[in-house]
Amino acid sequence: MRCVVIDVGNTSTSLALYADGRISRFAHVTGGIVKNPDACAAAVRRAARGGVCGAVLGSVVPKTNALWRALVMRELGCAPLVVRAGIPMAVEVDYPKPETIGADRLANAAGGVVKYGAPLIVADFGTALTFDIVTRARGYIGGVIAPGLPLMTDYLHERTALLPHVAPGGACPKIGRSTRGAIQIGARIGYRGMVREIVGYLMQTMGSGVTLVGTGGFARWVLNGIDLPFVIDPQLTLFGLGTIFEQNAGSKK
Repeated sequence: MRCVVIDVGNTSTSLALYADGRISRFAHVTGGIVKNPDACAAAVRRAARGGVCGAVLGSVVPKTNALWRALVMRELGCAPLVVRAGIPMAVEVDYPKPETIGADRLANAAGGVVKYGAPLIVADFGTALTFDIVTRARGYIGGVIAPGLPLMTDYLHERTALLPHVAPGGACPKIGRSTRGAIQIGARIGYRGMVREIVGYLMQTMGSGVTLVGTGGFARWVLNGIDLPFVIDPQLTLFGLGTIFEQNAGSKK
């Protein structure tokens, strides 16, 4: 089955083709549909080249959903499936207010179960850092939300007179012999400490045999070399959206 998968975040949008369990034709649009509608339309057309069965939208920016619906209708001639709790997916949701769960978190849980089984913890390193938990018995039960890496570095710059804006990434020195180097160490090594503490806290409840998966734009930079057995899967959210589309298309037959 082939579909266009669209992951709308707070600072950017990722689009791709999902075909028979594989992600290809990946595109990343900074600012998303509000700032770059032409780039988003071009990415949809490229992903859909050769024909698709439809599209699936996982959005954490509800005010843009109508714009995306109109764009997909114009480019593909169909309305996208909008991911939300309550529609068929590969994981059961056991959560007091399921309507408050972000579509990206549902996609991570569903895609994670399909790829890696359960029990599972998915850490998504985006604008926010989220940890989503899937138990062997009860499915998706919740998780943890913490400030994302960009919020840390942006806030340092915005709230201080002398500290420059430093984008996370690149080499991390042993000792901060410059302001930028010092901020890089604080961001990467400090963030690892937070990840270790949160994972340790969650594992006290979940016990052994849990698969750890990292996804999101900053996962590889933070987790490379960490003393935790993370599998890094940068395209897990898009894959999860594809599996949700597949299951819903199958349920309508």
